[in-house]
Amino acid sequence: MPDNNGTPRVADVVAATLHAHGIRHAFGMPGGEVVTLVDGLGKAGIAFHLARHETAAAIMAAGASAMTGNPELLVTTVGPGLANAVNGIADAAQEHVPLIVLSGIVDRATRARYTHQVIDHAALLRPLVKASFEIEPESASSTVARAIAIAMAEPRGPVHLDLSPSVAAAPAPKTAVVFPPAVLAPVVVGRDPAVHLVAEKIRQAERPLIIAGFEAARGGAGAALQRLAETIGAPVITTYKAKGVISEDHPLCLGGAGLSPLADRILIDLAGKADLVLLVGYDPIEMRLGWLDFVSDPSKLVDIGVAPSSHGMHHAGTRIVAVPSAFLDGLNQNVQSRTTWANEEPSGVRAYLLRLFSTRASWGPHAIVHRLNAAAGPDSVVAVDSGAHRILLSQKWVAKRPLTLLQSAGFCTMNAALPLAIGVKTADPARRVFAVMGDGGLEMGIGELATVRDLGLPLTIVVFQDRSLALIELKQAGAGLKTAGVTLGETDFATIARGFGGFGVSVENSDDLRAELEAAGLRQEFTLIACKFDVADYKDAF
Repeated sequence: MPDNNGTPRVADVVAATLHAHGIRHAFGMPGGEVVTLVDGLGKAGIAFHLARHETAAAIMAAGASAMTGNPELLVTTVGPGLANAVNGIADAAQEHVPLIVLSGIVDRATRARYTHQVIDHAALLRPLVKASFEIEPESASSTVARAIAIAMAEPRGPVHLDLSPSVAAAPAPKTAVVFPPAVLAPVVVGRDPAVHLVAEKIRQAERPLIIAGFEAARGGAGAALQRLAETIGAPVITTYKAKGVISEDHPLCLGGAGLSPLADRILIDLAGKADLVLLVGYDPIEMRLGWLDFVSDPSKLVDIGVAPSSHGMHHAGTRIVAVPSAFLDGLNQNVQSRTTWANEEPSGVRAYLLRLFSTRASWGPHAIVHRLNAAAGPDSVVAVDSGAHRILLSQKWVAKRPLTLLQSAGFCTMNAALPLAIGVKTADPARRVFAVMGDGGLEMGIGELATVRDLGLPLTIVVFQDRSLALIELKQAGAGLKTAGVTLGETDFATIARGFGGFGVSVENSDDLRAELEAAGLRQEFTLIACKFDVADYKDAF
């Protein structure tokens, strides 16, 4: 921790504070301005993981945070390093990731005169971060602790810190580390008036419905949510990121919503027939335009979440600001078992959706998802990239645990699956982890295969290789337009994977895919399986 004279540096105090708040991993690309910081991180017990691009590094941190529940760290150098990370920081903002962005900055003594690589970091990130601070020697630990507290405050999000090389290397005038406080969350008691208000709404409802979002999944609300749904007979719709908040083989679970026009048409119609909709840990950023005003009467909507809403989509008549799991526990003390939805319409919707997304051919995108779901099992984590394959997978996928299907659902950035998977596997090495990508997404960030190799991560990477930006091609066709700018050449991904030190193979039938998925689980190096099919196989798929 100390410098050559035995005195702790500011960088050491910064690193010790990050460690005290639970951060164990840093992802990024170093530069001259952050070498002292990286040294301090290592001495504090925070592993620095070298990525090949700063946006990928930010998303790796998001994957790690999904597993640990802690803030995680992105390290960038000055100017171009931070600018490279903008997409990943924007993703963290819309996905509510408590990302700490720590960038090097040119020393204050020369900043006003020097122009090489100098940009206004705070101005660049202002629309994307909750706050931005420059670390000074006297208040280093307090500033870092404040940044983490802001990042973790609901709704969570990224916070930016600048640290100049001269400050990082300077002897720390204050070496005491600010530790996180003990946080006590009082339980919502069953006699709370807000609980009674919602319980009375439930008692009067004949067709109650629950829509659960990511906050419910992240906050461990699944058990209380399932108990409530079973007690009052309420079907449960989830956002894609909340899949698994209750097991999707449960008869009341209607699966995910938000991107598939086929599924949304049916689910929005059912929601319109509900006379009470409980929004549990739900943020409509995870949905799409069809859900703007899915209920015409705001009095039917009860929104239960930890932070006031900041959107202008549908407007809930009742807003409960509370931890969803605790509030649902209170509700469960005040509701009686009863029969609702007398016509059993939700069960009909569930059966119809299962038929709609059933595997339709021996090979193609449906069959790939079917095989992958069987191979993954309930406890693996699957990260899926944006594209046509993501929509189909998110509808067909049967998630039995929360936070086992990860994706960029708010920002929908491409090339998220591989860095998410890297972050997950780094934070939880015992877990089997899959990255599911389109060929366009993989080609956008193929350099991160080197990161997988260098970290020694036995990931299983499944590529939907249809030689197209398939989702955009489908949208062009739907608009009656000619195909333009979406066709991809055929890359030999298997050979590329071997060149990066992994195992690579191409498959074109379901049996071969099953065998390769099984073999991948036994390898110590990463496996890339390129699944070849024709983009036409997506026709009417979602």
